[in-house]
Amino acid sequence: MDNYLKKGERIEDLGLNNLKIIQNPDFFCFGMDAVLLSWFVSRRIKGSPHIIDLGTGTGIIPLLLYGKTKAASITGLEIQEPLVEMARRSMALNGLSAQIKIIAGDIKEPGGEILPNTYDVVVSNPPYMRAQAGLKNNCETKTISRHEILCSIEDILIFSKRMLKDRGRLFLVHRPERLGDIISLMRLYKIEVKQLQFVYPSIKKEANLVLIEGRKSGKPGLKTDAPLIVYHQEGEYTQEIYDIYGMKKPE
Repeated sequence: MDNYLKKGERIEDLGLNNLKIIQNPDFFCFGMDAVLLSWFVSRRIKGSPHIIDLGTGTGIIPLLLYGKTKAASITGLEIQEPLVEMARRSMALNGLSAQIKIIAGDIKEPGGEILPNTYDVVVSNPPYMRAQAGLKNNCETKTISRHEILCSIEDILIFSKRMLKDRGRLFLVHRPERLGDIISLMRLYKIEVKQLQFVYPSIKKEANLVLIEGRKSGKPGLKTDAPLIVYHQEGEYTQEIYDIYGMKKPE
């Protein structure tokens, strides 16, 4: 396995069907939001859909969806070349280069490999912060991953409207404070919000994530799932989080 690694990298076991991913702390490593989004998607899709993950980074969401669904095809689109190269090595490490395709490209001009009206499902864990908001990281890769510098919510919706099949579905994870803007833009681009689930760090704190499902050309009608609580007051994961991660709760 060391043959797949470069300086500063490590291999992380995902605890799912023996899948592994290459990570580098100097870049933007995946977090709980990617795990929760993959879980949210896998509960709602049936059959063998064609899936594309926008801003795939090191390929965590395609790997998790491969392990959790029966997708006919999974594609990851990423603009940052170092992350594209790392994600491709992760797919090779798992023997999945044929099953999960990592494409280098910009969602605003994705190129000829990505065709309109092709995908059943678009997934994205996008940058949460507006381009001018908050402190920027000295690492360009982390800044791009966190701020809407190269990819905005509107860019994702323009892509989804064009590339999704009619009645295809869009899944996002984002910050609750951006939800009003997101819903307004989704309607503008004819993607109707159908399901929301709020994620709370603990029962006494405000939600810090929201999981969103939309449907292209869908009819109005929004449902909300029961809230997902991450930690008990004692600082231990709730049973639902252990279940989502596929981990056994310590005795």
